[in-house]
Amino acid sequence: MEDKLSIVKILSMIQTELKAPKNQFNKFGRYKYRSCEDILEGVKPLLAQHNCIVLLTDDIHEVNGRFYVKATASFQTPDGQTISTTAYAREAHDKKGMDDAQLTGSCSSYARKYALNGLFCIDDTKDADTRNNDLDKVMKKSDIIKMLNSIGTVDALESFWKKHNKFIEKHFIAGEYDQIISSFSDRKQLILNKGLKN
Repeated sequence: MEDKLSIVKILSMIQTELKAPKNQFNKFGRYKYRSCEDILEGVKPLLAQHNCIVLLTDDIHEVNGRFYVKATASFQTPDGQTISTTAYAREAHDKKGMDDAQLTGSCSSYARKYALNGLFCIDDTKDADTRNNDLDKVMKKSDIIKMLNSIGTVDALESFWKKHNKFIEKHFIAGEYDQIISSFSDRKQLILNKGLKN
Protein backbone atom coordinates (compact mmCIF):
# COMPACT_ATOMS: atom_id res chain seq x y z
CA MET A 1 0.00 0.00 0.00
CA GLU A 2 2.90 2.32 0.74
CA ASP A 3 4.19 1.98 -2.87
CA LYS A 4 0.76 2.89 -4.22
CA LEU A 5 0.67 5.98 -2.02
CA SER A 6 4.06 7.03 -3.31
CA ILE A 7 2.85 7.13 -6.91
CA VAL A 8 -0.19 9.11 -5.83
CA LYS A 9 2.00 11.49 -3.84
CA ILE A 10 4.41 12.04 -6.75
CA LEU A 11 1.57 12.58 -9.22
CA SER A 12 -0.10 14.97 -6.79
CA MET A 13 3.10 17.02 -6.49
CA ILE A 14 3.44 17.22 -10.28
CA GLN A 15 -0.23 18.22 -10.63
CA THR A 16 0.36 21.02 -8.11
CA GLU A 17 3.60 22.23 -9.71
CA LEU A 18 2.54 21.97 -13.36
CA LYS A 19 2.10 25.20 -15.28
CA ALA A 20 0.66 24.69 -18.76
CA PRO A 21 -0.11 28.13 -20.17
CA LYS A 22 -2.34 28.67 -23.16
CA ASN A 23 0.33 29.47 -25.75
CA GLN A 24 -1.82 29.01 -28.85
CA PHE A 25 -4.09 31.67 -30.35
CA ASN A 26 -7.07 31.20 -32.65
CA LYS A 27 -7.33 34.33 -34.81
CA PHE A 28 -10.87 33.59 -36.00
CA GLY A 29 -12.37 33.00 -32.56
CA ARG A 30 -9.96 35.41 -30.83
CA TYR A 31 -9.16 33.09 -27.95
CA LYS A 32 -6.09 31.49 -26.41
CA TYR A 33 -5.87 27.76 -25.83
CA ARG A 34 -3.35 25.09 -24.87
CA SER A 35 -2.40 22.18 -27.07
CA CYS A 36 -1.18 18.69 -26.21
CA GLU A 37 2.34 19.94 -26.98
CA ASP A 38 1.95 22.83 -24.51
CA ILE A 39 1.03 20.41 -21.73
CA LEU A 40 3.96 18.12 -22.56
CA GLU A 41 6.37 21.05 -22.65
CA GLY A 42 5.22 22.07 -19.17
CA VAL A 43 5.32 18.59 -17.64
CA LYS A 44 8.62 17.24 -19.03
CA PRO A 45 10.88 19.14 -16.59
CA LEU A 46 8.74 17.94 -13.67
CA LEU A 47 8.87 14.36 -14.91
CA ALA A 48 12.67 14.58 -15.10
CA GLN A 49 12.80 16.07 -11.60
CA HIS A 50 10.80 13.14 -10.18
CA ASN A 51 12.37 10.46 -12.45
CA CYS A 52 8.97 9.62 -13.93
CA ILE A 53 7.68 9.25 -17.48
CA VAL A 54 4.44 9.76 -19.37
CA LEU A 55 3.54 7.40 -22.20
CA LEU A 56 0.90 8.31 -24.78
CA THR A 57 -0.80 5.66 -26.91
CA ASP A 58 -3.72 5.63 -29.33
CA ASP A 59 -6.21 2.95 -30.33
CA ILE A 60 -8.79 3.25 -33.09
CA HIS A 61 -12.35 2.09 -32.37
CA GLU A 62 -15.26 1.88 -34.80
CA VAL A 63 -18.74 2.52 -33.41
CA ASN A 64 -21.76 2.60 -35.76
CA GLY A 65 -19.56 3.32 -38.75
CA ARG A 66 -17.74 6.23 -37.08
CA PHE A 67 -14.10 6.10 -36.05
CA TYR A 68 -12.94 7.18 -32.61
CA VAL A 69 -9.38 7.66 -31.40
CA LYS A 70 -8.94 6.44 -27.83
CA ALA A 71 -5.89 8.11 -26.31
CA THR A 72 -4.31 6.79 -23.12
CA ALA A 73 -1.95 8.87 -21.01
CA SER A 74 0.04 6.73 -18.56
CA PHE A 75 2.11 8.13 -15.70
CA GLN A 76 4.88 5.76 -14.60
CA THR A 77 7.23 5.91 -11.61
CA PRO A 78 10.82 4.54 -11.64
CA ASP A 79 9.64 1.33 -9.94
CA GLY A 80 7.11 0.69 -12.73
CA GLN A 81 3.88 1.70 -11.02
CA THR A 82 1.40 3.25 -13.44
CA ILE A 83 -1.71 5.40 -13.33
CA SER A 84 -3.57 5.94 -16.62
CA THR A 85 -6.38 8.07 -18.00
CA THR A 86 -8.15 7.83 -21.35
CA ALA A 87 -10.06 10.19 -23.61
CA TYR A 88 -11.87 9.75 -26.91
CA ALA A 89 -12.21 11.96 -29.98
CA ARG A 90 -14.32 11.19 -33.04
CA GLU A 91 -12.98 11.69 -36.54
CA ALA A 92 -15.09 14.00 -38.67
CA HIS A 93 -16.40 12.52 -41.93
CA ASP A 94 -14.51 15.18 -43.84
CA LYS A 95 -12.64 18.30 -42.88
CA LYS A 96 -11.87 20.77 -45.60
CA GLY A 97 -8.17 20.98 -46.42
CA MET A 98 -7.14 17.80 -44.55
CA ASP A 99 -6.21 14.41 -45.93
CA ASP A 100 -7.01 11.22 -43.98
CA ALA A 101 -3.66 11.14 -42.16
CA GLN A 102 -3.99 14.77 -41.07
CA LEU A 103 -7.56 14.14 -39.91
CA THR A 104 -6.50 11.17 -37.77
CA GLY A 105 -3.48 13.08 -36.44
CA SER A 106 -5.66 16.03 -35.46
CA CYS A 107 -8.11 13.71 -33.73
CA SER A 108 -5.24 11.98 -31.91
CA SER A 109 -3.82 15.29 -30.66
CA TYR A 110 -7.26 16.32 -29.40
CA ALA A 111 -7.84 13.02 -27.56
CA ARG A 112 -4.31 13.05 -26.11
CA LYS A 113 -4.79 16.60 -24.84
CA TYR A 114 -7.89 15.56 -22.91
CA ALA A 115 -6.25 12.39 -21.57
CA LEU A 116 -3.40 14.59 -20.26
CA ASN A 117 -5.94 17.05 -18.85
CA GLY A 118 -7.47 14.22 -16.86
CA LEU A 119 -4.13 12.85 -15.70
CA PHE A 120 -2.77 16.21 -14.53
CA CYS A 121 -6.11 17.76 -13.39
CA ILE A 122 -6.05 20.56 -15.95
CA ASP A 123 -9.36 22.37 -16.28
CA ASP A 124 -10.13 23.57 -19.81
CA THR A 125 -13.64 24.84 -19.17
CA LYS A 126 -12.66 28.30 -20.42
CA ASP A 127 -11.10 26.95 -23.62
CA ALA A 128 -12.80 27.41 -26.96
CA ASP A 129 -13.38 23.65 -27.12
CA THR A 130 -15.99 24.06 -24.39
CA ARG A 131 -17.34 27.53 -25.18
CA ASN A 132 -21.06 27.87 -25.81
CA ASN A 133 -20.91 28.98 -29.42
CA ASP A 134 -24.24 28.45 -31.16
CA LEU A 135 -22.55 26.79 -34.15
CA ASP A 136 -20.27 24.58 -32.03
CA LYS A 137 -23.30 22.38 -31.38
CA VAL A 138 -24.42 22.36 -35.03
CA MET A 139 -22.45 20.27 -37.44
CA LYS A 140 -25.11 19.34 -40.01
CA LYS A 141 -25.53 21.37 -43.15
CA SER A 142 -29.33 21.10 -42.84
CA ASP A 143 -29.25 22.63 -39.35
CA ILE A 144 -27.23 25.63 -40.54
CA ILE A 145 -29.62 26.12 -43.47
CA LYS A 146 -32.55 26.05 -41.02
CA MET A 147 -30.78 28.69 -38.92
CA LEU A 148 -30.27 30.86 -42.01
CA ASN A 149 -33.91 30.46 -43.02
CA SER A 150 -35.10 31.54 -39.58
CA ILE A 151 -33.42 34.96 -39.89
CA GLY A 152 -35.85 37.73 -40.82
CA THR A 153 -33.74 40.72 -41.89
CA VAL A 154 -30.83 41.31 -44.25
CA ASP A 155 -28.84 43.02 -41.50
CA ALA A 156 -29.27 40.05 -39.16
CA LEU A 157 -28.46 37.63 -41.98
CA GLU A 158 -25.26 39.48 -42.89
CA SER A 159 -24.28 39.72 -39.23
CA PHE A 160 -24.76 35.95 -38.85
CA TRP A 161 -22.67 35.31 -41.98
CA LYS A 162 -19.89 37.66 -40.91
CA LYS A 163 -19.71 35.98 -37.50
CA HIS A 164 -19.81 32.36 -38.67
CA ASN A 165 -18.58 32.18 -42.28
CA LYS A 166 -15.02 31.07 -41.48
CA PHE A 167 -16.26 28.44 -39.03
CA ILE A 168 -18.64 27.06 -41.68
CA GLU A 169 -15.94 27.12 -44.36
CA LYS A 170 -13.53 25.27 -42.08
CA HIS A 171 -15.94 22.52 -41.03
CA PHE A 172 -17.69 21.62 -44.29
CA ILE A 173 -16.45 20.12 -47.53
CA ALA A 174 -16.66 22.27 -50.67
CA GLY A 175 -20.02 20.96 -51.96
CA GLU A 176 -21.75 21.44 -48.60
CA TYR A 177 -20.20 24.88 -48.19
CA ASP A 178 -21.48 25.87 -51.65
CA GLN A 179 -25.00 24.71 -50.71
CA ILE A 180 -24.87 26.80 -47.53
CA ILE A 181 -23.73 29.86 -49.53
CA SER A 182 -26.57 29.26 -51.98
CA SER A 183 -29.06 29.07 -49.10
CA PHE A 184 -27.64 32.31 -47.69
CA SER A 185 -28.06 34.05 -51.06
CA ASP A 186 -31.57 32.65 -51.57
CA ARG A 187 -32.65 33.78 -48.10
CA LYS A 188 -31.22 37.24 -48.65
CA GLN A 189 -33.07 37.58 -51.96
CA LEU A 190 -36.33 36.37 -50.38
CA ILE A 191 -36.02 38.94 -47.59
CA LEU A 192 -35.32 41.71 -50.11
CA ASN A 193 -38.30 40.64 -52.21
CA LYS A 194 -40.55 40.80 -49.15
CA GLY A 195 -39.25 44.25 -48.27
CA LEU A 196 -38.05 43.19 -44.82
CA LYS A 197 -34.71 44.98 -45.01
CA ASN A 198 -33.99 47.21 -41.99
